[in-house]
Amino acid sequence: MRNNRIWARILGVEKTVVEAVEFDDVEGCVVVSVRPMSRARSRCGMCQRRCPGYDNGPGRRRWRALDAGLTSVFIEARTPRVSCGEHGVVVAAVPWARHGAGHTKAFDETVAWLATRCSKSAVCELTQIAWRTVGSIVDRVWADTCETFDRFDGLRRIGIDEISYKKSHKYLTVVVDHDSGRLVWAAEGRNAATLRLFFDLLGEQRCAAITHVSADAAAWIAKVVTERCPEAIRCADPFHVVAWATAAVDKVRRGAWNRARVKATPRKRFGKRGRPRAGTGNTPDADREQATVVKKSRWALLKNPENLTEKQAVTLRLIELEDPALHRAYLLKESLRLIFRMKHDDAVVELARWIGWARRCRIPEFVELQRSIVTHQDSILAAIEHGLSNGRIESANTKIRLITRVAFGFRSPDALIALAMLSLGGRPPRLPGRNHPQIRQ
Repeated sequence: MRNNRIWARILGVEKTVVEAVEFDDVEGCVVVSVRPMSRARSRCGMCQRRCPGYDNGPGRRRWRALDAGLTSVFIEARTPRVSCGEHGVVVAAVPWARHGAGHTKAFDETVAWLATRCSKSAVCELTQIAWRTVGSIVDRVWADTCETFDRFDGLRRIGIDEISYKKSHKYLTVVVDHDSGRLVWAAEGRNAATLRLFFDLLGEQRCAAITHVSADAAAWIAKVVTERCPEAIRCADPFHVVAWATAAVDKVRRGAWNRARVKATPRKRFGKRGRPRAGTGNTPDADREQATVVKKSRWALLKNPENLTEKQAVTLRLIELEDPALHRAYLLKESLRLIFRMKHDDAVVELARWIGWARRCRIPEFVELQRSIVTHQDSILAAIEHGLSNGRIESANTKIRLITRVAFGFRSPDALIALAMLSLGGRPPRLPGRNHPQIRQ
């Protein structure tokens, strides 16, 4: 095999003729001079159509390739321009790199693979490029990956949620496929206009094929889903519903603590030096002790009964004896949580009974909560009947939060979204030259 063909194999280039290989003493790198084969020449860099030549361009340029051992390697070639009927005068396409890129395709794919598996510092140190350059590479690789498959094909049951990716209320709206668990779509924003972009991409025919949509009780999500998928069954996320009750219990607890604290006799404060005289110290006060019990009862009230410690169980018993209203709020919360473990027919009866109980409980926080439950009663029962929740979406959100930390330093959310789609979109990048996803030793 000739040396030129060996270098073509090393660089991983196709439809390319290697003309010469030199070592640049000034830059300390290997420079491989190449040219496209005749069938790959004179093509538009945007649409890959064959076009008439326009001029020889600005001259020769270089593309960064994968290192050869400890030495950096660059591909060098002429950059003629062509006249495309659709895109005008553009630089001709080259088979070893994407249009507008400064790196070879093999380099881009390697960097994208590393970005989905390594930390920021490891990627930058290994490849010797800036983190913002990694973001641009991830964008290019995901754009090409999108063209290889239809990510919206076969969507039937989806989950919609939002996640904060940056301070100052910067959010992403994400859509996850319940059946495959993959991230289907993500975009910057948290409003109806953002979500409509997803359904615009989906199209009317595929919108009609959506059978179930799970989400929290956000009004903007319900509005868009009703507009675009009127036949889809909307399922309320059980976690969010129980979280409403948990927040109501905690609000009742804070109110009980403030009332008990007002009744309690204030503690006397003494100087820093010496002990107070006999009979002048703080005497036991039942109201103060009750305020202390209520103040320290937060986790006893919020945790599931089976997870309570011995001390927390005692605290809960004291609350039952001394603060019936707070204990009633706790029972309302637990009753609502247990409804989601029932079968659908039993849940219908018990939820109606719970709504009546909450309506008559004389606890303002739960009277208000039952109004919200009544508003979303159909979607709550649908979630119980079909067994859908936002569990998969929350799992994807956790991974996106990790990716957000890795992606710190990207200039725009587009690179973060591309990195998330590459990692969670069902088409992870592979190392170039690998015919199999894993090579077993």
